[in-house]
Amino acid sequence: MFSILDISTSALVAQRARITAIASNIANVSTTHNEAGEAAPYQPRFVVFEADHSLGGPGGAPGVKVASVEIAQVEPNWKYQPGHPDAIKDGDRAGYVAFPNIDTTTEFVDALEATRAYEANIGVMEVTKNLTQQTFRIIA
Repeated sequence: MFSILDISTSALVAQRARITAIASNIANVSTTHNEAGEAAPYQPRFVVFEADHSLGGPGGAPGVKVASVEIAQVEPNWKYQPGHPDAIKDGDRAGYVAFPNIDTTTEFVDALEATRAYEANIGVMEVTKNLTQQTFRIIA
């Protein structure tokens, strides 16, 4: 029975990592330069999950773990803003600024999905707790 709690806990940790990546993407939707001060748009992050067979539950059900946090290699959104400090000074894209290619609607939908998955695993843990309490009442 405790393996069920382990599986749900692994899912909670995984969804928290996913929500953190989504929050980072939304927070950096207008970031046009990196930590070194170079004009380079923020690249969105996404979390990759994989099965965690070390948490085998009833019937061999695995848990989940974060395999990696990847950086999406996508073309930036170019906007013509010649007065912007990060605008390209010369060449074909002179006056254009590279903004992150982040779709906030998709990010919000992903955040909603991750939140619902988190809540569902909390529900599983509550049901498991209640079943355990009922079992102890019957035994005692």
